[in-house]
Order: sequence, then structure tokens, then C-alpha cells
Amino acid sequence: MNEKFFSKNAVVFREGDLGETFYQILEGKAGVYLHYGESEERKLTDMKPGQYFGEMAVIGAWPRTATIVAEEDLRVVEITEAGLNSYFAEQPDRILALMKQIGGRIRTLTEEYDEVTAFLKEKQGETAEKKEGFLAKLKKYREISALAKKNAVRTTLEDTVKAAFPETPKDSSLPVESCDKGQIIFREGESGSYMYAVHGGAVGIYTGYGSALEKKLTTLYTNSFFGEMSLIDHARRSATAVAEEDGTVLEIISAENLQDLFKANPVEVDMILRHLSNRLKKLTVDYVKACNEAVQES
Repeated sequence: MNEKFFSKNAVVFREGDLGETFYQILEGKAGVYLHYGESEERKLTDMKPGQYFGEMAVIGAWPRTATIVAEEDLRVVEITEAGLNSYFAEQPDRILALMKQIGGRIRTLTEEYDEVTAFLKEKQGETAEKKEGFLAKLKKYREISALAKKNAVRTTLEDTVKAAFPETPKDSSLPVESCDKGQIIFREGESGSYMYAVHGGAVGIYTGYGSALEKKLTTLYTNSFFGEMSLIDHARRSATAVAEEDGTVLEIISAENLQDLFKANPVEVDMILRHLSNRLKKLTVDYVKACNEAVQES
């Protein structure tokens, strides 16, 4: 890792460039721009000390998605792809810090994506929505109420984990649990604090699980991860996770034992970061597509 200095108004890198390094700001402020220097230039945000920029080029092998400009004299740490594990080894608390920054981008972009899709639904379904009527809405509310009552009876794996592992001792191996088919790992709408790595078997991810509104989003297999947003910011679960095979084996990861995981298996931490990167990349593609549809609908 090297420290670098950029004078005010200097361009650190440009949108569309390829890169094998990213940066953490030590002093100063950087501006994030689209179409910098062009007639349609747009400033997205400012980056301040402690924040990272350019990490997706290293973690996810993306071209640079924006231009970074020093808004003040800027002092940064440059982190290379080859030096990433060394950086984490020297400062293991930076693993969670980087995850939180990527997770924050996912959270913000999800809100913007939901706003666009709500607009599309309103424009495309105005007539149908008006026809829905009182009885149809009442049926929907009954389904949600019935789902809540059904889920209230069953203990989730996360309930068990919270009781068994209130605090994972440092330098201990991460807890691993085996689930029977049908075991609910966590429920949509509940708060959470763990993420999970699938080490065997399969996990289904659902919205509206157990109701007429049930929708299966995906099935996850070995070397997949899920639940990371609740680890990052203790957000409520956006879906229900269910074991789909007997003997489904899950590694339970908390913010507190991320450093232990890195010491034992740095490759797995790299995989988690790439998982977050891929999630952000897919969301970005979906968001741009929805924006294009919204422009056409207007």
C-alpha cells in the first residue's frame, strides 16, 4: 500500500477506465462525477476521509463507473488487487468497513430501483388497480395475516443461533449448523444480525413464504452466501430463507467473527466481497433497464 497525493481539481481516474487499484481517503474530499467535463456532467456525491472509492474495479473487475476528482488537496492510501489481503491482514476491521460501504450503495440503489418499478407499475396498471376493489384487498390482507400467524409458531435457525451463540469468542471456529428440509433459517420482515455461507445442500429464498403470495426468488447451493445486509446494518430481512434439502450445512457469520474468518480462510472473505460486488452489479443493470422503461412510458 502506498500513500498518494492529488492536488485540488486533479482527476484521480476517469469513467470507463480499467483499474487494478482502489483508494481510501485519509485527508481531503473527492467528488464523484458522471460525464465529467461534458455538457451533461452530473455530480453524484462527495467522498470524505475514511471512505473508499474505486473498489469495484478490484473486487468485481468492473470498468470505472464514474470520474473521481479531488475537490480539495487529497491524500489517499492506494490499495492494489495483489495487496488486498495484506491490507486486511494489517487492518482486519477494514473488512467490515468495506462491506458496509458496498452494502450502503446496494441499499440506496435498491430504494431508487423500487421507486422506478413502483412508477412503472402505476403507469402500466392504473386500470387494473382501480378494478381490484375492496374484496380483493381484503383477501390480500387475510393472506398476510395468516402468514404471520403460521410463521409465529415455528422457531427459525436464527432464533436458535442467537440463543446458542450470543457472543462468538475471538479466535474460535465459526459455528456451523445442519438443517433439515423445510427448516426456516430466517423470516421476511424480522430483524437479523447474521449472514450465512452454504457449505452443503440447498437454500430457497422466498417472498410471501407460506401464503398465496409466495414467490421463490432463487435457490442457493454450496459456496453461496445470503443474509449479508442484516450483518452489515441489522436491516430487516427482505425475504424468507428455507432449507430445501436434509443435511443442508450452513456456516454462521457475524460481524464479530469476520476477522477470525479472514485469518482462517481469506479466500472466503474475498468470495463474500465478490458476492456483494455481483449483487450491486446486477442491481445496477436492473435499475438502468427500469429507468429506460420509465423514459419510454413517459
